Amino acid sequence: MQSIAATRRSRITPADIRQIAFTLVDRHGARALGYACEAIAEMEDKGEAESAAAWRALKSEIEDALSGRIAPAGPIRLH
Repeated sequence: MQSIAATRRSRITPADIRQIAFTLVDRHGARALGYACEAIAEMEDKGEAESAAAWRALKSEIEDALSGRIAPAGPIRLH
């Protein structure tokens, strides 16, 4: 029997990732990057590869936001 997590599809868009990243940076500053790293490690420890991958994408956006490479309303490019 598959778990609920295994059968659901993410509806989080790149724009959502951008918004979440800037929300975390606005609220927590540089600590947001540490929170993302902790979440990645936790998801990997639990064997939740898809969740870890989502947090990696968020971590990348947080890094870009902190460095000034992206702006909240700037164009979204997937890489």
